[in-house]
Amino acid sequence: MARAAVLLLQPPISFKLTFRRWVGRHLPTRTAPPSAAFCISTLKQAQDSLKPFGLGLLIYDAYRPQRAVDDFIAWSRTDDNKMRESYYPDVSKPDLFKEGYIAAKSGHSRGSTVDLTLCDLNTGTPLDMGTRIDFLGKESWPDYAGVTAQQRANRLLLRRIMMEHGFIPLQQEWWHFTLENEPFPETYFDFVAR
Repeated sequence: MARAAVLLLQPPISFKLTFRRWVGRHLPTRTAPPSAAFCISTLKQAQDSLKPFGLGLLIYDAYRPQRAVDDFIAWSRTDDNKMRESYYPDVSKPDLFKEGYIAAKSGHSRGSTVDLTLCDLNTGTPLDMGTRIDFLGKESWPDYAGVTAQQRANRLLLRRIMMEHGFIPLQQEWWHFTLENEPFPETYFDFVAR
């Protein structure tokens, strides 16, 4: 959890985002594109609706420059499988793209997509969703039947809250949401931190 971004959306908002663990290394650094302010504002509304339940949002990934996505593509063409057992044991690297886990053009690069979970508002401890974030397999599908009733309830609550606040879920990942009315739907930003 030390490498995970712990972002409870309470003022002031700060970003400490994680690298993609299935790659096994850090990706190019990032700074927010113009669409980030709208995304943050909408996430704040979702966060506020969770407070009465003692819950908050825990953000693991948000904006990612296009060069980081290009890095995923380059990684997929290598023999590097050191993280396969932990993150994509049943999916070949080429199939990560075919099955929709990784895309050559990502909503993350538009500043309108977030990877997140629910957490205890007081401790920041993530709720049990049945898989770790970034696990690439059918077990991470929001409707996967092999999770416990509580894990399913947690996934459904996250999905409901995010959809009520204008986010569209990804079929393959319970943690992945994109703004429905994103400001730059065809723009893939490549801003990096200086």
